[in-house]
Amino acid sequence: MAKPKKTPRPKAQTPKGFRDYFGTEVTHRAEMLNKIAAVYHRYGFDALESSGVETVEALGKFLPDVDRPNEGVFAWQEDAEGDKPGDWLALRYDLTAPLARVYSQHRNDLPMPYRRYAMGPVWRNEKPGPGRFRQFYQCDADTVGAPSVAADAEICAMMADCLEEVGIARGDYVVRVNNRKVLNGVLEVAGLSGDDKEAERGIVLRAIDKLDRLGPEGVRALLGEGRKDDSGDFTKGAGLGEAQAEVVMGFMQAKRETGAETVARLRDLVAGSEVGVQGVDELQLISDLLAAGGYGPDRVEIDPSVVRGLGYYTGPVFEAELTFEIKDEKGRARNFGSVAGGGRYDDLVKRFTGQEVPATGVSIGVDRLLAALAAKGRLEAEATGPVVVTVMDRDRMADYQAMVAELRQAGIRAEVYLGNPKNFGNQMKYADKRQSPVVVIEGGDEKDRGVVQIKDMVLGAQLAQEASHDEWKERPNQYEVPRADLIKAVRDILDRTS
Repeated sequence: MAKPKKTPRPKAQTPKGFRDYFGTEVTHRAEMLNKIAAVYHRYGFDALESSGVETVEALGKFLPDVDRPNEGVFAWQEDAEGDKPGDWLALRYDLTAPLARVYSQHRNDLPMPYRRYAMGPVWRNEKPGPGRFRQFYQCDADTVGAPSVAADAEICAMMADCLEEVGIARGDYVVRVNNRKVLNGVLEVAGLSGDDKEAERGIVLRAIDKLDRLGPEGVRALLGEGRKDDSGDFTKGAGLGEAQAEVVMGFMQAKRETGAETVARLRDLVAGSEVGVQGVDELQLISDLLAAGGYGPDRVEIDPSVVRGLGYYTGPVFEAELTFEIKDEKGRARNFGSVAGGGRYDDLVKRFTGQEVPATGVSIGVDRLLAALAAKGRLEAEATGPVVVTVMDRDRMADYQAMVAELRQAGIRAEVYLGNPKNFGNQMKYADKRQSPVVVIEGGDEKDRGVVQIKDMVLGAQLAQEASHDEWKERPNQYEVPRADLIKAVRDILDRTS
């Protein structure tokens, strides 16, 4: 007789491109989000929590020429209703596309301008890699319906305040500002305006966006005939002449010692272009508004080398960069880099309403910012665990629960050991694994005498590492106190170790 086949057990593994977050990581992130939210709220922004699922059409990822429109998103199709095919739905890939849908849907009930902030996970159906996950947190703030660049200046100031609020010291960061309109003016001066030059403009934009990776010479090659990489692959260039390429390179290298000198250089580059002059004027106004609020070049500066997102944004674009050095995986020193970015995007809502609605906003990379704080040693390596009340007598669980209730009512994080209490050593191992600062012990003898044993786990760990036998005697880490003094004894230890 054949043996019945065993039911295969599922593998206990995290899906590729995803990860699990445990106590300390979750706590640090929550604390950071609360601090950033407090700054957003202080600036007058209201919280918005939109659905984690949107229609693919609303997200702007609908591809009618494929069977499954899921490029870049996790998508699925609802069941059909009669002859009507089911809607395609997807997990949101950012927090901006949902904002455009929410504003378009509820615009008659929302104030104008509408100022909102949103925080939460987003999902991208992309190939994962080192430090690149398919689910991550975003932390956005946007103003919809404000055409004035005063809204952009406010976002820049708010970025600076957020960084300082979470622990990035002034001098360790700079918010850099550029403007897509200035680039448009540069392209116009370079002879790349008009519908017949759309392909060349696209190549130029993509080349500029690779400045960090390829450097000036690599970008210059792409502005000309093209570039061959180390593998031998050739990328066709924009075919610009030397004079045209020089205008574009001049734009990226226009930063001078002061903001005024940078603006003057940009004004020279876009002379004769109406849109370019408008962009330079906007940069000047942003600089003036920030200076009036006390945000000088030590915090926010005009920098034409900010090129990320210039293909997406329609006006000012900004990026918060951390300027301190860290060591990479090979031990080499490098700047930490960007942790936040944003800009003006006046076309997004138009997809829904047919009307152009000005908007500007910022997105803070929470995970990168947490990594930066860890690199600067500004995150606790380990969070303090709860006070653990041990169980010496199963029949006296009510006494232990009363004890832990007192601790909690005093604002102290505490728990009763709820495993098998038979082995006291296991209870101590549990407290150690929980990183408990204090263990409370009350056996029958202590109960009869009206005392409890207090075990200082932090002092015990210190003594185990560095103390002599005599020091152990002089500084015992376990002692008894009257039962009535339980809260005071525990709080004394917590205050000393916090």
